[in-house]
Amino acid sequence: MSPLEIIAAILSAAGVWLLARRSLWSWPVSLVGVVLYGWIFFVSKLYSDMLLQAFFGASCLYGWTQWKKGEDASGTVMVAKPAWKELALGFVAGVIGALALGYLMARYTDAAAPWVDATLTSFSFVAQIWTARRFIESWWLWITLDVVYICLYLFKHLYPTSVLYAVYIILCVYGAADWRRGMRTAAQAAGAADLPEAA
Repeated sequence: MSPLEIIAAILSAAGVWLLARRSLWSWPVSLVGVVLYGWIFFVSKLYSDMLLQAFFGASCLYGWTQWKKGEDASGTVMVAKPAWKELALGFVAGVIGALALGYLMARYTDAAAPWVDATLTSFSFVAQIWTARRFIESWWLWITLDVVYICLYLFKHLYPTSVLYAVYIILCVYGAADWRRGMRTAAQAAGAADLPEAA
């Protein structure tokens, strides 16, 4: 346990809470946490997770612009409705990414848990893109990933981070419920069941 890890955990939890609240401030707060965790995972030899933080940094900027486009007249970020083909494509991309990254990490690095770490990393890419595009399905994918992440971080003795991911699960459940309410409110305001498509 280190002060840096504790600070990173607090910032990351705050970023997820702001995501659940559909606040644009979630992205800059998350970006600071991402930078700190990139260093922590490098030191812990969790290289896939380190690469994931680099991707998260770029996706924070992407998410910020996408959410800005998704605001309604009152400044509320609207939840988007994905096509089933987009969800299927995300799943296939996650599997391919897990196999490719897992092989590279197992073959060419001293990664601590190459296949598990790579699978989590690949599907976290998918979940982060879905979050940036305002898909409610991102929350259910995050919950699944976070359960496995807790096991991995306990194995690596990253106890504050394990606690953080347990908090993430609670925040994800809250986020899914809040976004579901947002979808219903948008449908009622429009006077129809159709929801806005992703930008």
